Amino acid sequence: MMARLLVVEDEAAIAELMAINLRHAGFDVTIAGDADQAQAAIDSVLPDLVLLDWMLPGQSGLTLAKRWRAQARTRDLPLIMLTARAAEEDKISGLDAGADDYLAKPFSIKELLARIRAVLRRKAPEALDSAVEVGGLRLDPATHRVSRNRDDGVQEVKIGPTEFRLLHFMMTHPERVHSRAQLLDRVWGDHVFIEERTVDVHVKRLREALTPVQCAGLIETVRGAGYRLAAPRP
Repeated sequence: MMARLLVVEDEAAIAELMAINLRHAGFDVTIAGDADQAQAAIDSVLPDLVLLDWMLPGQSGLTLAKRWRAQARTRDLPLIMLTARAAEEDKISGLDAGADDYLAKPFSIKELLARIRAVLRRKAPEALDSAVEVGGLRLDPATHRVSRNRDDGVQEVKIGPTEFRLLHFMMTHPERVHSRAQLLDRVWGDHVFIEERTVDVHVKRLREALTPVQCAGLIETVRGAGYRLAAPRP
């Protein structure tokens, strides 16, 4: 599952160069040229991480960062600030505004990618392409395969794209109870207007897909609360 990045940069040539390199590295990239475009993008769909330029026309990136940190919906949004202001007091101001990291221009794409992956590992591990395994069930985002390790070998699981995303999210957040609304936001995308009962349909399909490999029981219904992926107890 590709991580969604929002690049907020008013210099079009720089923004496009960053986007090309980030897409080549496997990220899904959206570009915003000013604070209003950035806010509209955030209001539409929450990205997995924002690359935010300090100097923007009109409202500054610093002001945007403070606003997002003050709102419940965007409080935990991973944020890397990009700026030509490299003085120590500027870095402190950026971090105090809520940035998770601070990168001074000019920077190399390799360093940018390293910073992005480091922040995602800390704040949004489900956005990375590392394989995850729970109770003998293995999901590999890079190859888009789900399998079960058995004594007699590896058994592949046939699974649809929505069920794959649902399983990926639950496997990267094991033992936690997720409400239907939370699953809609994180799996289908924030501000997607579909019925919460749609989650029940896809949970049912996911359990059906996992039945042949005896893993349907990993997905538990928590009455009155939602769903949980629970690892088998030894």
